[in-house]
Amino acid sequence: MFYPVLRSLLFALPPEDVHHLSMNCLKFACSIQPSQKFIQKNFQYSDDALIKEVFGLRFKNPVGLGAGFDKNAIYLKELEALGFGFVEIGTVTPVAQQGNDKPRLFRLPKDQALINRMGFNNDGVYEVRKRLEEWRTSNARRQANFIIGGNIGKNKVTANEDAWKDYETCFRELFGSVDYFVVNVSSPNTPGLRELQEKESLSKILQNLQQLNFIKENPMININYQNNHGTTPLLSAATWDKWNIAWYLLEHCNANKMIKDNYGKIHHSGKR
Repeated sequence: MFYPVLRSLLFALPPEDVHHLSMNCLKFACSIQPSQKFIQKNFQYSDDALIKEVFGLRFKNPVGLGAGFDKNAIYLKELEALGFGFVEIGTVTPVAQQGNDKPRLFRLPKDQALINRMGFNNDGVYEVRKRLEEWRTSNARRQANFIIGGNIGKNKVTANEDAWKDYETCFRELFGSVDYFVVNVSSPNTPGLRELQEKESLSKILQNLQQLNFIKENPMININYQNNHGTTPLLSAATWDKWNIAWYLLEHCNANKMIKDNYGKIHHSGKR
């Protein structure tokens, strides 16, 4: 009885506003110790059978939250309380940017789904790094059991030939504050971004990041390439060509893995 009423109230607001409202309510609840413990008791689940070790990282469970939900590393404590094994922050760009014009998040009630056209809106890598450092400091006991990934991208105004510089800036700033990196060249909401999936462009980005990685005192082995084929069938000609490029890069650029799917370009009015 309560859920339909709450749902109708929330659906009266724009979906992006509801996202922030809901998460800020959760943040308030987790600021009160009894309610935080209540949330943890009801949502967290611990079992050794769920522990996964991948690329030298120990995940307390395999259920994580991908980039785009907590773009600015604001809700790490709250998402951990909900039981996620890891959270990927971002996509983060060197300079803060507003993203695409609103409205940019649309409900499809009949499909129980959302379409987003956010466009890499974020507070910028320097602000995000400060929040991550504060998280590491204030949660020293828990941080070893909660993996944080860093999803990095380029600013909209950066020309593709200079994109590698944006990825380098983000890598340098977030190194030591995240447990792994995802190089995002897959978003359909940043003009020209997917052109960076071509062999020459992507090779330049990844090779540069690996060179930076290897000269670090404690290099990370977790630099990943995020590729996107949306809803395109794997066996289509275009997809197969992209996979050939991807496997070449995985072999020659020392990337540890490829994330195949993001979301595709969906042409929909969002007015259902």
